[in-house]
Amino acid sequence: MQRIAETSIRPLVVNRAPGPLRGRLAVPGDKSISHRALMFASLAAGTTRIRGLLEGEDVLRTASAMRALGAEITRDGRDWVVTSPGARGLHEPEDVLDMGNSGTAARLLAGILSSLPFTSFMTGDASLRSRPMRRVTVPLAQNGAVFATRSGERLPMAVIGCVSAVPLNYRLPVASAQVKSAVLLAGLNAHGETRVEEPVATRDHTENMLRHFGVPVSVMENAEKGRVITLRGPAVLKARDVVVPGDPSSASFPIVAALLVPGSDVMIEGVGLNASRTGLFLTLREMGADLVIGNERVEGGEPVGDLHIRASVLKGVEVPPERAPSMIDEYPVLAVACAMAQGSSRLKGLEELRVKESDRLAATVALLEANGVSVRVAGDDMIVAGRTDGQMLGGGTVETRMDHRLAMSAIVFGLAGDRPVYVDDTAFIETSFPGFVALMDSLGAGIADDGSTNG
Repeated sequence: MQRIAETSIRPLVVNRAPGPLRGRLAVPGDKSISHRALMFASLAAGTTRIRGLLEGEDVLRTASAMRALGAEITRDGRDWVVTSPGARGLHEPEDVLDMGNSGTAARLLAGILSSLPFTSFMTGDASLRSRPMRRVTVPLAQNGAVFATRSGERLPMAVIGCVSAVPLNYRLPVASAQVKSAVLLAGLNAHGETRVEEPVATRDHTENMLRHFGVPVSVMENAEKGRVITLRGPAVLKARDVVVPGDPSSASFPIVAALLVPGSDVMIEGVGLNASRTGLFLTLREMGADLVIGNERVEGGEPVGDLHIRASVLKGVEVPPERAPSMIDEYPVLAVACAMAQGSSRLKGLEELRVKESDRLAATVALLEANGVSVRVAGDDMIVAGRTDGQMLGGGTVETRMDHRLAMSAIVFGLAGDRPVYVDDTAFIETSFPGFVALMDSLGAGIADDGSTNG
């Protein structure tokens, strides 16, 4: 059985790519879908086979947690096999559930645990312990669960599940697929209709996977209330095999690198094309990116396709706030693209970035400023000045703040910049994209060839 790796600090110096990036690749399985596949399979009585599961540390934490609750989870060649007694057969874990760096795992699992009749304890690494849980504990407490947290509603947290869960009727105050999913998962064991209103549509992997596991989910568009999602509990999940598509968020890093490194020509196969996740692709095309989607198909209930990317001259863009939920994890690497583009860009409605693995808005601004980019924040908007003639970019030190997406964005900046970029820690890349540096080097990035890695 694969162990969750112990992380140690791994600084890195990234030089400009020695030549074009070229080749075909597949990115790891979608992290959001991987978490859900393990959780839903553990709630379904019987055996589920999962192909393409992301084997990063975040997802392995979810596997460990579901195993502690009573599911049998093993690896069989390319597949992961989950055999479970079903939700009613899960039991109180003997030890604290350590969710590592994964906010998705912690928040979705809180939804599951809130309606199971036993007590659980949850913690995480230093980054996760600093992140607020109030956005899920407030609605979930309304179903009868009791939560005990540290000051500021932070982990470690005790979850005292309720014996008879009350269905929730909840309107999201901010767009969040994690909160929506937590409420829906809590509703699986509640008697009656659970209802979630989201003013702005968020990624709908939970709704898709619930249907895949045999749970009817209703989604209606309302002119006043936005998107309204309902399910009726108690609901019984049926074991179904799952194919996990390539993660579009992970694909964003080789995509932007290929656009920015002159002469590049890269094909990325089997990427998820869920409409709630493709905001970056639309935005890059608006910037002038040569990004072509082909071989579109459906796998495991999710749309999938192949992406062909060629190096392009990008121009500044204005991204509307309503697009944020469909690309919330991609803003750091988009900001890198904007820094290298011609003309200014304004990225609107980024309040959700403040409560990610780090304050990603502040961390992204710091990444750009450290490397010679003019950038400012106005309210929840980030304004990035594009590259000017003769401007030399790079040469700075990036503090990743234990955030894997900041680390990968910094590496992309270094590959396209004029001076080396110093990244203080790349260890946390393994949480979402195992083998990222090796994959980029297979395209010709030359990251590991310059002798600058340490650790």
